[in-house]
Amino acid sequence: MELKGIESEAMDDFERELRAAMHRQPAPPSLKRSLMERRRQTRAEQRGRMLWFERLAASLVLAGVASGALVWRSAQEHRRGEEAKRQVFAALRITHRALEEMRVQLQERESR
Repeated sequence: MELKGIESEAMDDFERELRAAMHRQPAPPSLKRSLMERRRQTRAEQRGRMLWFERLAASLVLAGVASGALVWRSAQEHRRGEEAKRQVFAALRITHRALEEMRVQLQERESR
């Protein structure tokens, strides 16, 4: 019986401690202010991260556009170079024909 009394007292002490711990207590007056400040700070940090991400995305887009423009310009210069080369060869063919005609005419005059 004595053991039951000790167990009962221990249980009563435990219940008292539990009730005391579970007893509703008013929140400290600064709790709302500190929670709101923490919330503002968290939002500011999130905006900072988002701003950093937006800047990174804009930089990547800008780099892509710039590299695309460089590739396009290089391709355009290559096309112009090829066109100029084609025109030079056409001019050389025309000149060659004209010189060949002149050579033939000169040979005909010399043979007369």
